[in-house]
Formats: sequence, C-alpha cells, structure tokens
Amino acid sequence: MPRPRRTTGLRRASGLLLALALLAVAVLLSLGVGAQGIDPLTVLRALWENDGSDAHAIVRDSRLPRTLVGLVVGPALGVCGALIQAYTRNPLADPGILGVNAGATFAVTMGVGFLGLSAPSAYVWLSFGGALIVTGAVTLIGLRGPGRQMPERMTLTGVAVAAVLSGVGSIIVMKNLELFNRVRFWGLGSLGGRDPEALATIAPLIAIGLILALGLAGSLNVLALGDDLGSTLGARILRTRLLSVLAVTILAGAATAIAGPIAFLGLMVPHTVRWFTGPDQRWIIPGSMILAPALLLGADVLGRIILPSGELQVSLMTALVGAPVLMLLARRRRASGL
Repeated sequence: MPRPRRTTGLRRASGLLLALALLAVAVLLSLGVGAQGIDPLTVLRALWENDGSDAHAIVRDSRLPRTLVGLVVGPALGVCGALIQAYTRNPLADPGILGVNAGATFAVTMGVGFLGLSAPSAYVWLSFGGALIVTGAVTLIGLRGPGRQMPERMTLTGVAVAAVLSGVGSIIVMKNLELFNRVRFWGLGSLGGRDPEALATIAPLIAIGLILALGLAGSLNVLALGDDLGSTLGARILRTRLLSVLAVTILAGAATAIAGPIAFLGLMVPHTVRWFTGPDQRWIIPGSMILAPALLLGADVLGRIILPSGELQVSLMTALVGAPVLMLLARRRRASGL
C-alpha cells in the first residue's frame, strides 16, 4: 500500500533538517578538533576576529581553509554520485565509472613527470583538463550506436579507459621515484594543504554544475521510467543524458582537481539520502548536496582523531567508514532501489 503523501513529505523534510544539523556539527568539529583541541566559543570568536593567539591562528590559517575545501568538494561529489546513478540506472555507479578520476590523475602524472609542473594551481588545471578530455572521449564512444544502449556503452568504455590510464600511470610513477614523491600526496585525496586561490577559481565551476544538476532533477525522474515511456511523456532523452554527463564531468573533475581522488562518497551518499527521500531526484540531489559535505568533514575529523600526530588522508577514512555503512544500507530496499 503506498505511503500517504503527507507522511512521505514529513519524512523528507525531517531527513533534510537532520542532514543540515549534521553539517553544522561537522563544520564546528572540523574547526575545533585536531592536535590541539579548541572549544566551540573560541572557534566562533576566531571566525569574527583575530586576537593574535595561537588558537585563533590555528582556526583561521589551518582549519578554516580545509573546512572550506570540504564544503565545496563534498556537494560536488555527492551530487555527482546521484546523477551518475540516476543516469545509468545503476545503484552501484560512482563518479569514477566514466573515467573522470583516472583522467584527472593521469593528466597530473603526465604534467608533473614530463612538463616539470609543480605549482598547486597547475595541478588543478591539469586535473580538470584530464577529466574533461577523458569523459568527452567516453561520451563520444557512447554516442555511437543505438541511443538506448548509450549508458551501458559509456559505463563499459569508462571502466576500460580508467583501467588503462591507471595502469599506464602506475608504470610511469613506479619508474620515477621523484615523480612518485611529488604526486603521491595529491593522489591520496586530502582536504589539507590545498591552494586557496585555486579553490576560489574552481568553486564557481562547481556552483554551475550544481545548478545544472538541480535543473535536471525532473528529467531524470522521467528517464527512470525507461526510454520509451520517457519519450512518450515528452522527455528529451538524449539531451538529458548529455547534460547529465556534462554536470558529472564538471563536478567530479573540479572536485578531483582540488582535493584529489576521494572514493566512496559519491557512491554512499545517494544511497543514504534515498533512505529518507525515496527515488525522487528533486529531493535526492538537494539532500546529497547537504549530507555529502557533512560526511566528508566528519571523515576528515575522524582521521585527525585516529592519528593525532598527523592525519589519515580523508580518502582512506571515507573508504573505511563508507564500506560498512553501504553494506548496511544495501540491505534496505528503500536505500538500494532506484
């Protein structure tokens, strides 16, 4: 028996409010937790004024920049995962399935290894350019042949291209120890040590990708009904697919350019959001925009707690935290179904 509309709406609103509360807590913890703990009142004061104390310097110069990276990168990865799962109608899809991460990593490896580039801003544009080129090539291959099989062709092509680029890149890095040392930190995925100017440059691109994703939500709902029925209802199937790929490329490429490859977030967050919103993309996409940065910052804080003398990279923490959560969610039909 279908759930009453009022109950469904209440569940969705409650879920979004809870996600907002988690995000607020995650931001406060990200600013206050580390090798030196700082109380919430001092954190709030540091955001408004700088009295020259060590605590204020830590908040403003170290923790605030990495928190901002999480607030920019998190929504991009979460929404990117929601789009690719809706587009391919595959609940196990994630942003890396189109070769976005592999293209970004390969471009950085080539730029550092053969062009001698080392500036953080160069990493950003190499990564973003590599993501665009690889995803564009995968899309062109997907366009060749019957339109109904486009998602399947793109998925298979993306996986194959990612495997090839990862293999070639690994061979090049392993043969050059200096290159390995220069790219390994970026390649692990982290929120710390990122260039603030590069973040300010990339953030508008992510905003464009998020706006495009929100605009596609209704069309993706129709696309989920199948190509034939979707066309009957007036959906522009090819246009929706191409714009979805464009949004995924912008979001995943820009996020990877800033923070490096971060796995599992784009896969896990849409599953979690669907648990309280259902399959409606008009709710899944905004929910992913809120919950993803909360989980990303939470994983970053957990990495600092586990290794207080330094930090565990956030990409490692998202995998460690995400795997059991995803297994739990996969047992629930509401979360795993599309």
